[in-house]
Amino acid sequence: MAAPALPAPAPAPAPLPPKPVSASAVQYLRPPQPVYPLQSKRLGERGLVVLRVVVDVQGRPKQISVEQSSGFRRLDEEALRAMREARFKPYMEDGQPREVSVPAPINFEME
Repeated sequence: MAAPALPAPAPAPAPLPPKPVSASAVQYLRPPQPVYPLQSKRLGERGLVVLRVVVDVQGRPKQISVEQSSGFRRLDEEALRAMREARFKPYMEDGQPREVSVPAPINFEME
C-alpha cells in the first residue's frame, strides 16, 4: 500500500511592492556624487533631475528612472550614473527592512 500523498506546501507570499515614501523618509549612507559634465558646463546646461529610485532591503538602488528630466541628456545620464553608486540606510517598517520607492532630486547648477 502506498503512503498517503502529502499536501503541497503553501506557496511563499508574494513580496510586497515597493512602498512609495518621501525623500525625507530615507537616509543616505553614501550620497550620489554627480560630476558636472564638462561639455554641459561649456554649454551652460543646468537643471534639476528628479530620479525615482527603488531602494532594496539592503539599501542599494535596485531600479532608477528619470521622473523629471533636466532637459539635457548629459545631465540626466550623469544623475543616473551617480545614483547607481549611492547607498541608503535600509528603510525599516515594524522592525523589518522594506523595499521602497523614493524621489531623489539632483541639481546641476553652475558655481
